Amino acid sequence: MKRREFLKNAGIGVAGGALAAPAAAAQTQPQLRWRMASSFPKSLDTLFGTAEQIAGRVSRLTEGRFEIRVFAAGEIVPPLQVMDAVQNGTVECGQTASYYYIGKNPALAFDTALPFGMNARQQNAWMYHGGGLQLMRDLFKQYNIVNFPAGNTGTQMAGWYRREIKSVADLKGLKMRIAGLAGQILEKLGVVPQQIGGPDIYPALERGTIDAAEWVGPYDDEKLGFHKVAKYYYYPGWWEGSAMLSIYVNAKSWTSLPKPYQEALEVACAEANVNMTARYDAHNTQALRKLVSAGAQVRPFPRPVMEACYNVAQELYSQLSAKSADFKKIYGAWSRFREDQYFWFRVAENTFDNFVYSAKRPAAGGRK
Repeated sequence: MKRREFLKNAGIGVAGGALAAPAAAAQTQPQLRWRMASSFPKSLDTLFGTAEQIAGRVSRLTEGRFEIRVFAAGEIVPPLQVMDAVQNGTVECGQTASYYYIGKNPALAFDTALPFGMNARQQNAWMYHGGGLQLMRDLFKQYNIVNFPAGNTGTQMAGWYRREIKSVADLKGLKMRIAGLAGQILEKLGVVPQQIGGPDIYPALERGTIDAAEWVGPYDDEKLGFHKVAKYYYYPGWWEGSAMLSIYVNAKSWTSLPKPYQEALEVACAEANVNMTARYDAHNTQALRKLVSAGAQVRPFPRPVMEACYNVAQELYSQLSAKSADFKKIYGAWSRFREDQYFWFRVAENTFDNFVYSAKRPAAGGRK
């Protein structure tokens, strides 16, 4: 065989071997079947759909050898018992929002959102490059869980109300579905907070069991039909400048997972974390227009209401820091990072946004 022809054929062999290596490696890994319990109903294609996206991505990355079957809220456990199910090994993994579980530990709120906290970009910066993920991982060790950022709604709306909120006095006696520390803040201003899973909010609002309910934003709220039973739609959701969702993995299940499968799950969660915010940003605009056309009355919270809530929030954080060593530890680091982020965002982002939002622009498509 001539030297040039030999080298050509050898090159083909090397390339073919390189391409075949991942497939061969995948075939040596075990066939695994996991269950994932979600806190969200199937009707919410961005929240529940993100769990399905993660499962699909993991399957493709492992050539179908690591399969995760996703179960909607209530199919295995109720929506607010996902953390317990993962911790106890009832399921290998779960999709949820950590602030549902502040009754266990108030510091769990940092994994989702704190009132008057950071926006989605700032939350990601804290988690991935500001030490946040390590702080949360240390906290979740207490519960036999490994957590992964896996989606963010961005800033949410403040929810649906049967009557207008014109002053702080209008909050008194208001029965409201609201999760996390925001419920504790509003309670100090007279609200009666109710923690209700997503599938149960509409019937409670329709029956008058509650007077108001917050959920996510226009895209999901329009699907759930809240505008049919409460017409006043308030903003901003000061309790969720962003709202990060997480994938919980049982620590024992995670440790036993082959390294390539760990990598696949971690990559799939990171991809979903970016995709969820993008989907909401893309879809909320049209959904808000549809809600307004259907009769929703969009209202901003009056500034005195915002200021009263802000002041109570600061008092609450001082109280929680005094009572909970976990909260105090994380709050100190989180606060310092947040202030640095506010410094930067005020310089460029906020200045840019304020100008372009108020600048005179031609109509869409360049028409004047």
